[in-house]
Amino acid sequence: MKRIGIFGGTFNPIHLGHIHVVREVKEGFGLNKIFLVPSALPPHKEPSDVVNARDRIEMISLAFSNWSDFEVSDVELKRLGPSYTIDTVRHFKSVLPKDITLYLILGMDAFLEIDTWKSYMDLFLLVPFIVMARTGTMDDGTVLKWKNVDDYIKSKVSDGYQFSASRSCYIHDEKQPVFIFNVTPVDISSTKIRKLVKNGSSIQFMVPETVEELIKSKGLYL
Repeated sequence: MKRIGIFGGTFNPIHLGHIHVVREVKEGFGLNKIFLVPSALPPHKEPSDVVNARDRIEMISLAFSNWSDFEVSDVELKRLGPSYTIDTVRHFKSVLPKDITLYLILGMDAFLEIDTWKSYMDLFLLVPFIVMARTGTMDDGTVLKWKNVDDYIKSKVSDGYQFSASRSCYIHDEKQPVFIFNVTPVDISSTKIRKLVKNGSSIQFMVPETVEELIKSKGLYL
C-alpha cells in the first residue's frame, strides 16, 4: 500500500529548513511521495507580505528538482478565494487511488492553532496527521510542549484521544491518528530570509543556490 504526504504552507520563500524536515518525515514514515502545496491566499497571513504564487511554485520546483518523490501541486492556486486545508485534503482524497494512505504533514505551531481552521474537526475524520516537533535538547521546553499537545488535543479536538507509546501517536476509536514526529531543529525562517534580502544581506546556506538566484534575478522581497 502506498503512502503519500501533503505538506502545505506559504513557502515565502521555501528554505533549507523546510527541505530538511520534510525529507526526514518522508524517510521516517516510508512515504512514497510528498506533495508540496503552496497556498494562494493564506487565511492567516497578510497578502501584501506574500509574493506571487507562481514565483513561490517556481522556487519550490527548483528546490526539489533533484528529487522525483517530491512534487509541487498548484491545486490551491486553481481555487478562488482563500486556501483552506480541508478543501485540499478532500481534493487529494478524490483524485488519488482508494488504496493510498494519505497523511497531512504540518508543524507543531500550526497544529496548536488548528481549532481556528475551517471545518477542522472534519480533518480528524479524513486523514492521519504527522505533526513535526522540533523539541531540541531543552528538557523543560520538551516536557512543556508535549503537555501542551496532550492538553490541546483533548480540549480542542476530543478527550477520546489517548497516546499510544508503542505507535508513537495519539489514537481514537472514531478519528484518525495523530503522529508526533521529532525532526532536527533548523534555525531558519522565511521571515528572517525576507528581512535579510530587504537589507541587502546574504541568504547563502539558508536557501538552495537556485532559489537564491531566482530571488535575486526577480528582485523578490525587496
